[in-house]
Amino acid sequence: MSLIQDWLLAPFAHEFMLRGLAVAVMVGLVCAVLSCFLVLKGWSLMGDAVSHAVLPGIVLAHIASLPLAIGAFAAGLTCAFGIGYLKENSRVKEDTVMGIVFSGMFALGLVLFVKVDSDQHLLHILFGNMLGVTWGDIAETALIALPVAGIMLAKRRDFLLHAFDPAHARAIGLPVRALHFGLLAMLALTIVAALKAVGIILVVAMLIAPGAIGFLTTRRFDLMLLVAVAAAVTSSVAGTILSFHLDVATGPCIVVVQAVLFLAALARSLLRARRLVTARPA
Repeated sequence: MSLIQDWLLAPFAHEFMLRGLAVAVMVGLVCAVLSCFLVLKGWSLMGDAVSHAVLPGIVLAHIASLPLAIGAFAAGLTCAFGIGYLKENSRVKEDTVMGIVFSGMFALGLVLFVKVDSDQHLLHILFGNMLGVTWGDIAETALIALPVAGIMLAKRRDFLLHAFDPAHARAIGLPVRALHFGLLAMLALTIVAALKAVGIILVVAMLIAPGAIGFLTTRRFDLMLLVAVAAAVTSSVAGTILSFHLDVATGPCIVVVQAVLFLAALARSLLRARRLVTARPA
């Protein structure tokens, strides 16, 4: 009982730890839901591109005295739609276009940040400050994250069919173009929701790892969603507790736990495949 109190309960005697845990779970939940669709559609690099591309929007929003979330969302959509336009109107492959667009926008953001007199600390934008969030920040995150997760879950069948077979989705009357851009909008909103907590860099891992864990664990999509959410929430709680005892940043600690869970899922998948090969009759 003493071990439980010292390791599991003691961190949450501090209010800043409770705030950090609350925002970590919310961000983990919405990232886990979206990551399943990104992994199945092969859009993991798109999450990387949009997350890096929001930096110039944040700086410009600060210059214009607008909420940073508005600038981040606008820049994220600009990046996503720009990638789509260049892919459709050039011979360059999509992954190459993503690399050019997001690296260019991220570099522009760094240049603007250096030149603009700002009280926003660059490291907080890049890596987040999970234990420094206020209840107001948590409310803002919830206002974005919970509706996004709800929309993705409510329309999961349509998004799933669009991810696997857009031609069939179009044939049965689904609005394929709306689903495509809707998924991009949900991605941009998710990154905005996670910005203050985990920052631009770490949100990439949280948008990929849970879906990858679910994909390795099961072949059923609904169960994949449950596994991804469970992995994200578990890593959020475990990472928050570990960061307190190890005196390290919370966001990176959560991502490390997710990486460990991914390796465990990968090992389980490889072991299961080996057993199936061994059991197959000659």
